[in-house]
Amino acid sequence: MATNRRISRVAELIKREVSQMLLNGIKDDRVGMGMVSVTGVDVSGDLQHAKIYVSIYGTEEAKAETMAGLKSATGFVRSELGARVRLRRTPEVIFIEDRSIERGTKVLSLLNELQNQRSSEVETSQQTLSENFSTPEQENFDEEQSFSGLHNRGMN
Repeated sequence: MATNRRISRVAELIKREVSQMLLNGIKDDRVGMGMVSVTGVDVSGDLQHAKIYVSIYGTEEAKAETMAGLKSATGFVRSELGARVRLRRTPEVIFIEDRSIERGTKVLSLLNELQNQRSSEVETSQQTLSENFSTPEQENFDEEQSFSGLHNRGMN
């Protein structure tokens, strides 16, 4: 069983090497249909399995084609990893589509939309309040007028 430090170092090494392969090594046209980036790698404790999380930018069709190309290239990726990384056994490679960036973007857009709605509601409520209620200066003026009117009546 490898230590946590070794597992994280092997995961980073695999991430770097697979990223390089995506740029230069994999000749499958399907992989180039969408912009692909490696977002993370999980390596099992015994270094026998590696889950490679990839983010794909493009249409749903391009994403499906790219994932199909990556799945068909797993043997090539594993053999290249064996040549590039010095490990006793090269881990089995599994590509998993990572949609967390899409979800994050969607959440941010929803938050921005909610903030815009609330700011417009605050503006309309402030306008409504200013139309319905008079300002404190007007109230003080009205009170002074009524007080002086009462005072003058009482003196006559």
